[in-house]
Amino acid sequence: MAKITLGQRPANFKHVVKFALLDGSEAAIEITYKYRTRKEFGTFIDEVFAASKEERPADDTFSWAALMEKTGSTNADYVMQAVEGWNLDEPFTRENVQQLADELPAAITAIMDSYRNAITQGRLGN
Repeated sequence: MAKITLGQRPANFKHVVKFALLDGSEAAIEITYKYRTRKEFGTFIDEVFAASKEERPADDTFSWAALMEKTGSTNADYVMQAVEGWNLDEPFTRENVQQLADELPAAITAIMDSYRNAITQGRLGN
């Protein structure tokens, strides 16, 4: 059993994130997350949401394409601030995170959920 010492926080931690592919098979990505305390995570989430707020168009039009673009961009912002790297062949860049969000939204959701669970609940269970 690991010894607990308060005040010696890690800089990061790794976790294998599993998610379903479109055909129902399972895939996994090893993620290196940035460590945050619960309080720091709260501040992080406040900042992410504040940055993602945008005025509605003056003509009150709605576009699914615009919504998907905004969601993908917001998710990419979240991941870029929560993750230090991954074990994919493609480099960990904002462009590649946005491509992953567009092509495999379940992967981005799993990455974000896994991070939230680790920080707020202190667990990385499947």
